[in-house]
Amino acid sequence: MGLILLEALLALVLLVAIVWWTMFSGRKGGEPPPQDGEDRRPPPGP
Repeated sequence: MGLILLEALLALVLLVAIVWWTMFSGRKGGEPPPQDGEDRRPPPGP
């Protein structure tokens, strides 16, 4: 029983680590500003 709980805890820690890595390991200053001539608004939906 203890081994199953340990494995579940390890899986949860791994999931949290993957989510944290994908959310917070991007570019240091965020996304670069748009170049001149680029539209700053997102394209309209369907």
